[in-house]
Amino acid sequence: MQRKERPLTGREEHLMRRLERDAVALFYEEAGEGEPPVLLVHGWCCDHTYFSPQFKHFAEQGHRVVAVDLRGHGQSDKPRQHYSMQVFADDLAWMCERLELTRPVLVGHSMGGRVAFDFAVRYPQLTSAVVLPSGVRAAIPGFLEELRGPDYREALRRYVATSLFIPTDDQERKERILESMVAAPQHVMVSAFEGLCDYDPTEAVGWTAVPGLYIAADELQPRSDMIRFHEILYGKTVGSGHFCQLEVPEQVNAMIERFLTVTLQSQHP
Repeated sequence: MQRKERPLTGREEHLMRRLERDAVALFYEEAGEGEPPVLLVHGWCCDHTYFSPQFKHFAEQGHRVVAVDLRGHGQSDKPRQHYSMQVFADDLAWMCERLELTRPVLVGHSMGGRVAFDFAVRYPQLTSAVVLPSGVRAAIPGFLEELRGPDYREALRRYVATSLFIPTDDQERKERILESMVAAPQHVMVSAFEGLCDYDPTEAVGWTAVPGLYIAADELQPRSDMIRFHEILYGKTVGSGHFCQLEVPEQVNAMIERFLTVTLQSQHP
């Protein structure tokens, strides 16, 4: 039986909707109206609830907001396949067409930032802008080998607990995040992490066609490899680890709001 994940913010979950692409069910949550629409893309071994504060905030601020469960994650189907960043991005492009989601602002956390970046590079005509709250670096090969082993849950828990949090992060939320992430199927953990390691953003072309904002978290080991792109704007949270969109949503939301006002007002007067 598929495990039902607990929301990370205490809010009640809305009834999720589904689309089916090539016999794979892809679930999403939607609320609000208005432009530009906002498409929320979670990270590795996470789900749509990791953007709960942004989902609620931007729906209330006059945006149509869609939060997805990427294939292999959350309530979406979890087939045994190769989970590359391109596969995830292609799903999003297909969903945008089916949902008539016109030129959304993609907000991608961690691995979701890589997915959002790849989407913007390969589908610039479908994208208004990209926001990356807390990036991700290339992984350590030894960790990938641990994920392939019998103690993969403990390996993930140890890595996330020691690398992605700072002492001031909320400890109850930290435990809920760890519990949620280790529940992911091993084949998804491994393949998506391989896809993350294999993806090389330096090969991308056309990035400057889409405005971008990178929001760095106050992490012990900053994950700043996406900053190499000169056209991207930069912000930084204060007092939060990797999951800054949950830990300090008021900071993240304010930076995104300002970015939309300054950067996109000409596109959506």
